[in-house]
Amino acid sequence: MSVATSIAMWAGTPAAGGSSLTMLLPLVLVAVLYFLMIRPQQKRQKQWQAMLGGIKSGDKITTSGGIRGTIISIKDDAIIIRVAPDNLKLEVAKNAIASVTTEENSASS
Repeated sequence: MSVATSIAMWAGTPAAGGSSLTMLLPLVLVAVLYFLMIRPQQKRQKQWQAMLGGIKSGDKITTSGGIRGTIISIKDDAIIIRVAPDNLKLEVAKNAIASVTTEENSASS
């Protein structure tokens, strides 16, 4: 009896091969991981990119830091916002925008 066979018998697993279920288990786990974690993140990323693509002057935004303001102008990778009550102008990176409220959304609410 070889050492590998004795170890396999001691561990309670078959010496050669294995069941197809144990061979498919990693594939099933990767699929579950994809549908539970990766796919929802990709969906949120696409929604966020679409939101950034649709911004325009006059939209009210909230940054990831919690600053709320109205867009005055848009540059390539930054925007200029006006923050109330002192009409302070700030330049903010586009990727810092957390949410956008357009004038149509705020008028209907």
